[in-house]
Amino acid sequence: MTADLASTPSRRHDLDWIRVGAFLLLILYHVGMFYVPWGWHVKSSHQVDGLIPAMLLTNPWRLTLLFLVSGAATRFLFDGLERKGAAPGRLAGSRVLRLLPPLVFAMFVVVPPQSYYEIVEAVRGYLPGADPYHNAYTADFWIRYATASGNWCDGDGCLITPTWNHMWFVAYLLVYSLILAGLLAVTRGALKRLGGVLEKALSGWGLLIWPILFLAAIRWWLAPIFPITHALTDDWYNHALSFSAFLFGFLIARSETLKQGFIRIRLPALILGLIGWIGWTAYVLSFPEASATVPTDALRRIMRIVYAIQQWSFIAAILGYGARYLTRGGPLLRYLTIGVFPFYIAHQTIIVVAGHHLAKLGLPLIAEAGLIIGITVLGCWLTYEVARRIGWLGLVLGIRPARAPETER
Repeated sequence: MTADLASTPSRRHDLDWIRVGAFLLLILYHVGMFYVPWGWHVKSSHQVDGLIPAMLLTNPWRLTLLFLVSGAATRFLFDGLERKGAAPGRLAGSRVLRLLPPLVFAMFVVVPPQSYYEIVEAVRGYLPGADPYHNAYTADFWIRYATASGNWCDGDGCLITPTWNHMWFVAYLLVYSLILAGLLAVTRGALKRLGGVLEKALSGWGLLIWPILFLAAIRWWLAPIFPITHALTDDWYNHALSFSAFLFGFLIARSETLKQGFIRIRLPALILGLIGWIGWTAYVLSFPEASATVPTDALRRIMRIVYAIQQWSFIAAILGYGARYLTRGGPLLRYLTIGVFPFYIAHQTIIVVAGHHLAKLGLPLIAEAGLIIGITVLGCWLTYEVARRIGWLGLVLGIRPARAPETER
């Protein structure tokens, strides 16, 4: 999504496949958010507590992995630009052109239905008997949304608009890319040489141990002070986590040594990740949000380490197994590599709108969930196909138009 892998002179098919798989997994995760007891924009009448362990399996690492592979993709893009004599400013311009139009378009066109139906469901809960589609809470919705004048508040706080919701990932990626371009300009490319330092520091079991210690440290000290908000300006634990992963991916993308290191530790990493997942899941299920029982501070601190173990171990295992087995490209990978960005832009709004309306039909769980998944995949695919056919307007849906072949002279 972040760098145009299809247009870079060098590529790693394993990272392409991992990136595609991570985004498709994200779609299923957001479908799951419709059913688990955690708060979300809209909710099904079917609450499926059994989904919680599956959600907790990916929750600690899925977005960190995406930032890592996005950093790697940015490295391939920058190296391609550098070979053409382009300065880091060209990287910054490329990222602004690629990420800013879909971010702005999504905030004012794609995301508003998510906020609308969130308000509708809140009204249905707070004003029983009221027609949720015709009341003061949703009147002139888009104007109030765009001008931050909605005053949509309840006992849990206010809905601040305009908002980027799931597009926070793109906003952060844009900011990180600009910071990286600045660092590359200031260091005159010396930043890339840190990859060699990482190769030495992460040799052997260090590739598993040192990242876990880093993730445990920031979760130990930063997470309690700066809970994740996705609001950019006050999200310091998230920045420490996500920007570090992005920069790490940029630095190691071309390292054959570390690639082989991930292959060697893939099985121990997977086993350690599964152990961490079992421990983290047991902890979460033992202390649900609505429970009057709360964990001790000592237990919280221990579980921050367990969380970090699960987080990095699964990332290391995925990178290792991907490097070992996902080595082939092909037409399907090229199609999906370009398509995951429009899929990402559209998916959550489709899930929210479809979920809200399907929930009112009283369908059995299997039928409802199957329809939501099917509608989401179809809607994302249609978004992608439309974006491919509208030229430069496709930028707002995450597709840069292909260059026309040069005519022979």
